[in-house]
Amino acid sequence: MSAAPKRLLAVLIGLAAAATAVLVPSASTQAAPAWAPEATAVIKPGAQMFTTGAQCTANFVFKDAAGNVYVGYAAHCAGKGSSSDVNGCTTPSLPMGTAVQFVTGGNFFRAGKVVGTGRLAYSSWASMQKLRTKDANRCALNDFALVRVDKASIAKVNPTVPKWGGPSRIVSGTLTAGTAIYTVGNSSMRSGTAVAKTGKVLGAVGGGLGYSIRTGNPGIPGDSGSGYLDALGRASGVLSTINIGISLMPVTNTMGNLGAELAWAQKYSGIKGLVLVPGTRAFKP
Repeated sequence: MSAAPKRLLAVLIGLAAAATAVLVPSASTQAAPAWAPEATAVIKPGAQMFTTGAQCTANFVFKDAAGNVYVGYAAHCAGKGSSSDVNGCTTPSLPMGTAVQFVTGGNFFRAGKVVGTGRLAYSSWASMQKLRTKDANRCALNDFALVRVDKASIAKVNPTVPKWGGPSRIVSGTLTAGTAIYTVGNSSMRSGTAVAKTGKVLGAVGGGLGYSIRTGNPGIPGDSGSGYLDALGRASGVLSTINIGISLMPVTNTMGNLGAELAWAQKYSGIKGLVLVPGTRAFKP
C-alpha cells in the first residue's frame, strides 16, 4: 500500500492487494446444490480470490434461478485503476468473463494453491458506467462484483462464514452506530490464513449506501471484498476502502451496504433470480 498523501483530510485507498507486491431478499426456495462439508470446503466466505494479479477476499455465496453459483467480492478487485481510484463511475473495469482463481495459502513467501476457478459475471462499476450514473454517493459506495464459479469447482463450495457461521439473510434498512459486526479477512499481506475479526459500525455514510466501521484488526489491502455480519448473523456489508488520517490513527474502514448493493445487482446485472445463499451452520458470535 502506498503512503497516504500528506494532507489533513482522511483519504480513501482501495483495498485490493497487488499479487506482484505480495506474492436481500430471503434465500431462494429452489433446491440448493450439494454444498461441500464446511470443514473441507475451499471456496467459501473468506477465501482468497486472484484477478489478473490483484488479490481480494470472498464475502458471501449467491445463486440464480438457473442454478449457477456465484461468490461475491468488491468491484474494484476487477478494476483497472490504481489503489486510489475508488470512483466506480469513472474507473475502467476488466471485461465480463475475466478469469478469477480461488486460492489457499497465498502470502508474501508463496503464491498459494489454486483450488478452483470462476469468471467475472457482474460488476457494479461496469453497470454504473453503462447507465452513466452521476450519483456521487453511489459511485463511491456501490462496490460489489460477482464471480460465477465454474461447474467443475461448485462441489468445493460452502456458503458458511468461517468461525462465525451464517449468514442467515440480508439486512434490510440501515445499521445504526454502535452495531456489532463480524467478518473474516484473508489478505495475502498476512499469513495466507483467514483471520476472524470483530468491530462496530461508527455510522452510516452516503445516505445509508455505506458505513464507516472500525475493527480491532483493520482491513488492509487483500481484505477488500470481505463480508460483514451484524449481531443477528445477517449479511450487512462489503469491505471497500481504508481511511487514513494525518496521524495514521485511528485507522477505519468503509464498507458498502450489501442490501443496497445486491438490490442494484438484482435490477441491473441481468442475472435472473439472484439471491444470497444462507450458511449451513447458524451464526454464533
